[in-house]
Amino acid sequence: MSYKVEVGISNKHVHLSAADIEALFGAGHELTPVKDLKQPGQFAADEKVDITGPKGVIRGVRVLGPARKETQVELSVTDARGIGLAPPIRESGQLDGSPGVTLTGPAGTVELEKGAIIALRHIHLSSAQAAEAGVKDKDVVDVQTFGTRPIIFQDVLIRAGDAYAREFHVDTDEGNAAGIGNGDIVEIIMS
Repeated sequence: MSYKVEVGISNKHVHLSAADIEALFGAGHELTPVKDLKQPGQFAADEKVDITGPKGVIRGVRVLGPARKETQVELSVTDARGIGLAPPIRESGQLDGSPGVTLTGPAGTVELEKGAIIALRHIHLSSAQAAEAGVKDKDVVDVQTFGTRPIIFQDVLIRAGDAYAREFHVDTDEGNAAGIGNGDIVEIIMS
């Protein structure tokens, strides 16, 4: 059995806590949505920050909303190396043991002790979509791509629940390596 899923390439971005939004953009500031993302309730915000690591700065990195419990910086391997970091590959929200960075916004700076990760490739599915695909939350599957450089991604995490919508997330390095882009179709390979 196989199940088709649309690709969403995840560029470098930052999720901010409410306290860090205020520290970076000013007291009482709320994120300004400019584009809804495929995941329900998620959006690209107008706000951007600079990320400083031990060896450099990445300027103008998009903030995604809404506010989260804890600030998280998601980079590709290429982005991380460029500023002197070697973050772990992790599921979103698993920040213990990850390196910190400095975030700079128009109203201030935040020094993170942890929070920089390379996101583990994953597939979001609603509960109904997961049932249709024959998978459940935290399952690990393989995914076949059909781009200009077709490959099989192994060890793809399933994130299933009512807060999700069908989408395969890889970062820019992985998308470029496979020759895939936003909106392309991949297939979960069921053994």
